[in-house]
Amino acid sequence: MISMTEAETGSGHRRRIIAAAVEQTARSGWSTVTMARLAESAGVSRQTVYNEIGSKQALAEAMVHDELGRFLSVVERAFDRSPADLEASIRGAVRAVLELARDNVLLRAIVSATHDADTDLLPLLTTNAGSLLATAKGVLAHRLAAFDLPLDDHQVAATIDVVVRAVLSHVMQPSGTPESTAADITWIVGRVLAV
Repeated sequence: MISMTEAETGSGHRRRIIAAAVEQTARSGWSTVTMARLAESAGVSRQTVYNEIGSKQALAEAMVHDELGRFLSVVERAFDRSPADLEASIRGAVRAVLELARDNVLLRAIVSATHDADTDLLPLLTTNAGSLLATAKGVLAHRLAAFDLPLDDHQVAATIDVVVRAVLSHVMQPSGTPESTAADITWIVGRVLAV
């Protein structure tokens, strides 16, 4: 059993610091987040913030990757619910991601920040989203490997790339309901994969 001291060190501090950063960003904007304020909000020293996180850029990346973990967990659950039905898995995954995005405070803060010129976080979801995209594509590639698809590896990778980028685009700027967007993306993927 883990003692309170062990639970509060390492990843426990890190989780609290990231949560405090998300809360501050959502409430006041990314430009107001400082290591001193994070330390106070998380109940740790400023040095602990630097030890656990590093720079403000590293904090931004940690926040985005922490949120990405939440999004990928709903993808995993959608595939777990329909392990033999590729279309149902894709539809469920896309819908769940878009529903989560609709209520995600960090995402709303990042997207709405474009109007206030507080856009330091936006590139992590757009022009500098390489790590985010690679992680998401890796999860989807792993899940699609369980299906016998009529495509070669390159074609599967290209399909995954298009799906992940389309979903990210709808996360950033929805054009319909999660249900209708999921149905549309699933229809397209179904035609490509011939399922």
